[in-house]
Amino acid sequence: MVPEAEAWLALTTKPRHEKVASIGLRSKGCEEFLPLYRVRNRWSDRTKEVDLPLFPGYVFCRPQSMLRNKVLATPGVRSFVEFGDGPVCIPESEMTAVRKLVESGLPLGPLPFLQVGQKVLIKRGALSGVEGILLEIKDSLRLVVSINLLQRSVAAVIDRDFLL
Repeated sequence: MVPEAEAWLALTTKPRHEKVASIGLRSKGCEEFLPLYRVRNRWSDRTKEVDLPLFPGYVFCRPQSMLRNKVLATPGVRSFVEFGDGPVCIPESEMTAVRKLVESGLPLGPLPFLQVGQKVLIKRGALSGVEGILLEIKDSLRLVVSINLLQRSVAAVIDRDFLL
């Protein structure tokens, strides 16, 4: 797929270099977008609110007439996200939706992409360490997980953040 001149493209970055890549692209005149969310981090001596990338390891850009090599030479940038013969174009509607979410001021943060039928490992709570199969996504916060034992299943409703 050959990207259109106005298409949004995803770039992978070096670990923890999303902000550096974003600033570098902007300084070269490239339209860029780095969606951030605010989280409270606690260290042993202080607590502070920090902005973290919503998609760690990625920054989005619309290179327009910039040469591919000029984009890839930006500090912090590793490569374009590609499938097959070229960079993947991201629909404007998806970029607009993410931008609206970020600008809304609502609490948000990254979550793993979950699909019904996939195996999941519960990492927190009373069922920590138990593996099951996702049966149903009840709402944005609750999941139904099937746990197999003796060729029978037991279903439990758990909070989504127990999988994180």
